[in-house]
Amino acid sequence: MRKKILFPAGAAILLFMIWFAVGNYRDAVQIAEENLRGLALSLTAAIENIIVRDPSLRFLSTFHPRDIAFFTLIDGRGIYRFHSNRDLIGTQAQASDPGEALPIETSSAARITLGTGEKVYEFLTPLHLPEGTFLLRLTLHTYRADRVIRRAKLSMIILFSLMIAGCTLTACLYRFIGREERHRREMSRQENLAKLGELGATLAHEIRNPLAGIKGYAQVIEKNPADLRNGKFAGRMVQEVLQLEKLVDGLLAYVKSDTFAAAPLDLGELLSATMALLRSEAEQLGVTVEVDAPPGLQISGNRDRLGQLLLNLGKNALQAMPDGGHLRIRAGTSGQDALIVVDDSGQGIRGEDMPRIFEPFFTTKARGTGLGLALCKKIVEEHRGTVNIASTVGTGTTVTITFPASRSLS
Repeated sequence: MRKKILFPAGAAILLFMIWFAVGNYRDAVQIAEENLRGLALSLTAAIENIIVRDPSLRFLSTFHPRDIAFFTLIDGRGIYRFHSNRDLIGTQAQASDPGEALPIETSSAARITLGTGEKVYEFLTPLHLPEGTFLLRLTLHTYRADRVIRRAKLSMIILFSLMIAGCTLTACLYRFIGREERHRREMSRQENLAKLGELGATLAHEIRNPLAGIKGYAQVIEKNPADLRNGKFAGRMVQEVLQLEKLVDGLLAYVKSDTFAAAPLDLGELLSATMALLRSEAEQLGVTVEVDAPPGLQISGNRDRLGQLLLNLGKNALQAMPDGGHLRIRAGTSGQDALIVVDDSGQGIRGEDMPRIFEPFFTTKARGTGLGLALCKKIVEEHRGTVNIASTVGTGTTVTITFPASRSLS
């Protein structure tokens, strides 16, 4: 998704920079031409003023602005009345000179190349003087005006060079990022395969033990079908099968990824209904159960999945208190969130085991599947919540779950 946004954005920025550079260059050319025309008009006005004051044209020979390459004044017969080269005054205008173009009614300008190879700006304009109409041919150096163009051209070249360098660097970075992404995906695949292998080995171990027990009891029954102990062996076989069934059910619940329909749930009613299922087991263990939830506190979620979450947490707490204790499950709010806190006075969790408690198949119990807390974490995340566990060995464990509250009823 990011690539679909970044590529058009980058292309748009690149096109804008090209448009800006080319536009700046074109503006510089136009400005240079306007400067030259403005200079030509100013010099024309100065020349005309000199001629009006001195019809003999002697003072024109002293008029040498640095921007003028040369200028001529041609009468209607095509004779040079003035030329920067004094030797040509009074001679017939050269064929390359526009003297034959008289009468000229409007001014014109163009860039031309002199015989010396210099490119100059030629400005032709008629001068209406008392002696008649003359053609002024004003030829200007362009180096000062072209300096603006050269700077704009240099800026455009630098900008294009930077864009090319930027595109090259971006392409290299993109290639490097792509290679890193492929490497990361490969590493993730290898890691997933390793986890899958570890999961398979753990699952095989968990299945092999009950199967070995079932196989042993079945072989005993097969050899002595009339033995009075067969009933006891059959009961143990049933227990092992139930353990396998529990493992399979837990595994299916953990890997299940079906979407569920969320609905508003009364959190206090859900806690009471779930704990009612555990009271019998709690009484057998000598554990007192306390449920504390304000009325009307609601969250949005799936009742079956949340009930399974609370049941798993309750069973874990009871298993941690084989010699009796106290289990308290309470609900409340924290800002805009709903909280569920499960406190027990059980054996606690060792510090070295805390980082792994949510890993599938990790358990410290002799007959545990190791899927309880992993499944709890998954259910919490399905409901956009968070789960945190704090525990002290010999004191007990506190599980805090946070859910977005749908609303609070009073």
